[in-house]
Amino acid sequence: MTVRWSDLAWPDLKERLRAETVVFVPCGAIEQHGPHLPLEVDAFIARALSEAVATEVGGLVVPTLSYGYRSMPKSGGGPGFPGTLNLQGATLADLLRDVLLELARHGVRRVCVIDAHYENQWMLTEGIEQAIRLPAAAEMRVMRLEYWDFVTDELLAQIFPDGFPGIALEHAAVLETSLMMHLDPARVRVDRIPDNPPAEFPPYDIFPAAPDWVPSTGALTSAKAATAEKGELLFAHYVTAIAAAVRREFPAAGPSG
Repeated sequence: MTVRWSDLAWPDLKERLRAETVVFVPCGAIEQHGPHLPLEVDAFIARALSEAVATEVGGLVVPTLSYGYRSMPKSGGGPGFPGTLNLQGATLADLLRDVLLELARHGVRRVCVIDAHYENQWMLTEGIEQAIRLPAAAEMRVMRLEYWDFVTDELLAQIFPDGFPGIALEHAAVLETSLMMHLDPARVRVDRIPDNPPAEFPPYDIFPAAPDWVPSTGALTSAKAATAEKGELLFAHYVTAIAAAVRREFPAAGPSG
């Protein structure tokens, strides 16, 4: 049975919506992810995780907010590569606010926003805050999470036996490449997987963005250690951990963990 809101006809959606139903809002970006991964990696991973967790807890998933807040050199490679499509911060905040208000109009009271684009998080927070301060969404409770925060030190030690470079430098590197190798291997150009050393950034930003700060591949560190097996391990862990968090915050959601 599908968990996709947009796959359902309205009578079926009406039947599926209950007071305790958790509705998931995947949020990503259209952003360069090195020479080996598609531009929609963030949106794709957010959608895949949302659908898997929704299946675990009996939830529904609305269409992905695929455009994200502007890519920054020190975490996403910045605007110097073809294909990245940025939103202004206010646009993203307004978009999420409006989606939440529409969900509230349908009687939804429990929402989980799953973010897969590093730069989005504060803009999404602003959209949530704007929505829940309005009378229409006064009864709504919203979780917002970045999936990588659920990884444990023990799992990182398995994935990175030589040391974890840090989540910001993991753009288009081992974590995302491994997840894509597991979820959609046909779209990973294994012949192009980059092996550049970690980028080194100064302790400040500069505007306009300095393109020479970013490795020419667009990956902020090597992705050579990525494997589908690591991706399978990561994905299973994320789904289990996020589902447990959703059940903790929304106790009637799905089977007990």
